[in-house]
Amino acid sequence: MPDWGAHLSEMRQRAPLVHNITNYVAMNVMANVLLAAGASPAMVHAVEEAAEFTPLAGALTINIGTPSGPWVAAMEASAQAAQAAGLPWVLDPVAVGATAFRREIGARLLALGPAAIRGNASEILALSGAAAQGKGADSADPVAAAEEAARALACSTGAVVAVTGPVDYVTDGARGWRVANGHPAMPRVTALGCSLTGLVGAFLAGAEDRATATVAALAYFGLAGERAGETAAGPGSFQVALLDALATITPDALTAGARVQAA
Repeated sequence: MPDWGAHLSEMRQRAPLVHNITNYVAMNVMANVLLAAGASPAMVHAVEEAAEFTPLAGALTINIGTPSGPWVAAMEASAQAAQAAGLPWVLDPVAVGATAFRREIGARLLALGPAAIRGNASEILALSGAAAQGKGADSADPVAAAEEAARALACSTGAVVAVTGPVDYVTDGARGWRVANGHPAMPRVTALGCSLTGLVGAFLAGAEDRATATVAALAYFGLAGERAGETAAGPGSFQVALLDALATITPDALTAGARVQAA
């Protein structure tokens, strides 16, 4: 198995600027998660400047949680700018199967070559064109039900696909991993999944192996959740403890604590 902690060490050494076009709900939480991890967040979504800003960053993340026409235009322009600059960008297809508008956005963004896609099982199924049972941004499908769709999506797009849930599944089409790190309190705090997408972007910035970098990001976030759960009394203190854990987990601790298996 790779040295998962090496990815964390390299990310912190790079301290990448991550350009995030994310939703209203997630901005503050996501920015704090990236700062705690050792990256530098930028929330730039205005269509008048987003694409110009993108090449200044080490990675781009796009989240369709609260879409509107101008935001979608900024997303597409920034994804094109990332492609032109050779920068990795991550797609978070929030509730992509819920409405025709979201399905159209998902298809248009997918055509712009994301380096990675992170979503729950229902989102990955819907993005791949398969039937899904999502409830808004929440998954009603188990991770295992989306593994085949994830592999097909990875093969057809060239992206690393991460299906997140109680046990995450990551694939680049040829290789696969399951990541068992995490805590039951994590779904009870809003925007943690969106924040994880930002972390994936931070780990991808400058990474040679984007698949193992994605796995390391998921294991790191899940391990932080486990540590937070040891002291938290509820969702409020859990969020604070999670930020502290992200800041204090060392590369060696990640390598020792990552519960990753080849799939």
